[in-house]
Order: sequence, then structure tokens, then C-alpha cells
Amino acid sequence: MSDHPAYPVGLRLAGRRVLVIGGGAVAQRRLPALLAAGAEVTLVAPETTPSVEAMAEAGELRWERRGYRAGDVEGAWYLLIATDDPEVNAAASAEAERLRVWSVRSDDAEAATAWTPATGRSDGVTVAVLTGRDPRRSAAVRDAVVEGLREGTLAAPRHRDRAPGVALVGGGPGDPDLITVRGRRLLAEADVVIADRLGPRDLLDELPPAVEVIDAAKIPYGRAMAQEAINAALVTHAKAGRSVVRLKGGDPYVFGRGREEAQALAEAGVPFTVVPGVTSAISVPAAAGVPVTHRGVAHEFTVVSGHLAPDDPRSLVDWPALARLRGTLVLLMAVERMAAIAETLLAHGRDPETPVAVIQEGTTPAERRADATLATVAERIAEAGIRPPAVVVVGDVVAVP
Repeated sequence: MSDHPAYPVGLRLAGRRVLVIGGGAVAQRRLPALLAAGAEVTLVAPETTPSVEAMAEAGELRWERRGYRAGDVEGAWYLLIATDDPEVNAAASAEAERLRVWSVRSDDAEAATAWTPATGRSDGVTVAVLTGRDPRRSAAVRDAVVEGLREGTLAAPRHRDRAPGVALVGGGPGDPDLITVRGRRLLAEADVVIADRLGPRDLLDELPPAVEVIDAAKIPYGRAMAQEAINAALVTHAKAGRSVVRLKGGDPYVFGRGREEAQALAEAGVPFTVVPGVTSAISVPAAAGVPVTHRGVAHEFTVVSGHLAPDDPRSLVDWPALARLRGTLVLLMAVERMAAIAETLLAHGRDPETPVAVIQEGTTPAERRADATLATVAERIAEAGIRPPAVVVVGDVVAVP
């Protein structure tokens, strides 16, 4: 083979026959992209990995359970050769050469007529990188470009107008690395960000100076920007033609009033999208070493808002029923009501020796954890000076080594 560089091209394979020979790990890695491109895939292999077999059973591809034989390449637009038999690979490659079908060989790149680039996608952009004989460098370059596009650190301005609207973005439990890729990308593209105190605040420092940041100031039991004012700000900025991100802690729809905001936007005729986030109910305990379920210990977990005391007539929680459950109980916004909550659970039969973990500001540098039992948790919270925001986990999973 010559040292000429490969000529890059994007293949439009939708509705076109693609042949894959071999059903092992290489095929398992390459098949999803071929299927996503809309290719009509025929797989020829005596056996496959379980994942590839599942694709066939789901009807995503046609699997011929046999080895390669001459004539298989006829009618294919593209060929992936991925068996562990060099003779089979060479024969299939030679047939493709005769029929002028571009073919990739997993065992011998120099003998192939096409190479598979390291690919990645971000917001409708496909990044494909070829570095010849250095696939690891290809992957590293791809990752750097995709990360830059997703996080807004790579200058790639759009040459078409962005449609104004609102993204209700779940920012995760606090660590800025735990926001979703989509959430971070939308944040980087925003004109206006309306942020909760519990959102990943460090991400706000990365925003360009021109971005307007509005602090929703939803401090528990203190000063608060009325929900109506937040709704109005979302509508006003979006109708002014701006791209707005409502940055919320955790997930927008888990005790976050995200649905109320969505309803207000819909009533005002403002387009919006919801970007789910990593809820603190699961992530904070996990990061602190507490699984909310564990084989042989807990087969269920229940997430409950503790912002109202059990005897508050506005409460919608069936506390006696919760006390009878054997699984894990995760309480959010419960620190200041924990004495009454523990008393109620104990009164309705929960074991006073049930382990409890209280995790303040989980996943952030300020994280603190206090351990207790259900009988002692209120006293332990006061003793340790635990303050909101905190997640309380009640159940035997707390004691799992």
C-alpha cells in the first residue's frame, strides 16, 4: 500500500445493503452505528455475541447462521470483515475488490480498501478522525473535539439562527461533572440562565460575560423568588428571542417544580425542552458509599419529600404505610423535620435500630456525613450541626460494608 492519506467521505447507507462477516466483539462495536445510519444489515456468522444475537432477535438485522461463502458480497454497498480466520478475511476482501465494494478489515488495515474513523456526535455534528495507523490517537482527537463542542470550549459558531425557547435542565446533585452532556451543551449556548441555589454553581463561572445569569434564590424557608416570578422571567426572556436555560438541582421533575414551569411555558406558547438530571436521591447516597438497593438487603426504595411534618394537614405522604415497608427510605428536604419523621416511623412499627445516614451537600467539596439509628438520628443531626441541603437514607443498606 502507498503512503497516500485516506480520502474522507461520509457514506449515506440508509436503505442500502451492508454485509458484516463475523459476529464477535468487532461486529458488536460497529453494528450500532451502521444500524443508526439506516443500513439494511446482513450478518454472516456461525455464532455471535449475546448482544449481536439480541439485535438479530429484535429484527434490527438479518443473521445468516453460517460461514462466509463466495458470492455473499454481491449486491452490498459496504462490507465489514471481522472474523478471526485470516483465510476467510482474505477471500471476502478479494471478492469485494473484484466487485468494487468498499471493505474494512479488522485484522489487516493495510489490506482493506476503507478504514473506519473514530467517530463522535454532538448536537447534529458528526466528528470523524483518521490518523492512519494510530487508532488511539484518532480516538483521543475525536474525544477532544467532541468534548469541546459539548462544553462550548471549542469555538464553532452556528451559521443559522437558534430558535428561542427554554430548556429545563437538571444540573445533578452539585458536582459540575455530574450534569448531563446535553445539559452542559445547552448551558454553553444559553443567552440567559435562571439558576437555583442547589444547581451546579461552578458551571456558572464558565459562562461568557454576555450571558445574563438570574439567581432564583430559592433558599429553603428563607427569601425566595416567587414561582410566579420565575415563570414570568422564563416567558419574558424566551419571547424576547433569547435561548434560556432554567438550571435546577438534581432532576427538574423530582421535587423541583419543573412541571409547573413547563405548564406555564406551554400556556404562554413558549417552546421548551426538558433535560433530565441525576437526582440527588440516588446519586448522593451512591457517592457517599450507600447503595439504595442491595441484593439480599433491599429490593425497593422510596423517595419522599420531608418538607412537611407528618402531622401537617397538607402532607400527601402515607407515613404509617412507609413505616411498614422493608426497603430503603430516602428523604429529601427532611433535615428540619427529622425528629417528627423519626418519631412517626417508630410509632408505626419501624425498628428503632434501623441504620440511618445523613449526607449534607453530597458530591461537593463541602460534603459531610453523619451516621445514626432511627432512634438517635434527630439528636445526631443536632450534634453534628447538619444543615440543608441533605439527603437522609433510612434502611439496612446504610450498614452494607
